[in-house]
Amino acid sequence: MSDYERVAKAISYIREHYREQPDLERIAREIHLSPYHFQRLFRKWAGVSPKKFLEYTSIERAKVLLKEQASLSEAGFEAGLSGTGRLHDLFIKIEGMTPGEFKNGGENLHINYSFSATPFGDIISASTAKGICHLMFADNERRALRRLRERFPNAVIEEKRDPVQRAATGIFEDDWSDLSKIRLHLKGTPFQIKVWEALLKVPFGRISSYTEIADSIGRPTALRAVGAAIGRNPVAYLIPCHRIIRSTGILGEYHWGDERKAAIIGWEAAKLESGLGPDDTL
Repeated sequence: MSDYERVAKAISYIREHYREQPDLERIAREIHLSPYHFQRLFRKWAGVSPKKFLEYTSIERAKVLLKEQASLSEAGFEAGLSGTGRLHDLFIKIEGMTPGEFKNGGENLHINYSFSATPFGDIISASTAKGICHLMFADNERRALRRLRERFPNAVIEEKRDPVQRAATGIFEDDWSDLSKIRLHLKGTPFQIKVWEALLKVPFGRISSYTEIADSIGRPTALRAVGAAIGRNPVAYLIPCHRIIRSTGILGEYHWGDERKAAIIGWEAAKLESGLGPDDTL
């Protein structure tokens, strides 16, 4: 059995038996490896430990159940967790919110949004009292608004352009004076937040690679996990995932289009060369 086949078999086993919360030794026996070698092999291929993958699997199942209006105790039981306390701890650790907050879909949260033009097409920016919570390129306004509502289904969402949005979108107008005033209100796992923080350190007009980002957060073998975290970036441009390319020099995929990514990289490089960009990172 190849290493790939072993990892694939382990993933299938975890997905089939997550309700039993199998430990490392039990999963390792299924693919005929010692726990030590299985742990190293799985982390190398999947980017996370078997325990972490099991936690993600359990949480994804709980999220489905909560969306179907299951109670917290029902969701915890069906996800193989010992009770609501364990469900609560995992949600805080992985999702950055409580299960109740997830179930409520942003209830009691007030979000303002507006559409703006940029050199790379229209964007939708949304903000709470704490900062920008959502910024996406919007080739179709109706679809973009629907995606915002899907992210925060129970929030009060109002079309209103506020100072937080003006400071954020001003960077497309060569107004770099308000960078220090741009605040972000992010929801993500600790790992995702760490990756997004690393992206913020990539200087304007420069590029980095997935490998360099993984190295910078101390997870050099977690390239798949880093790529997944970059792909889930909820704030386009401000968190500059467009500055990340493959180590081979290929631009790589971009959620809002490869051509748009190339255009942004070129635009920033031109601004930097002409001295019009910011002196520091975003």
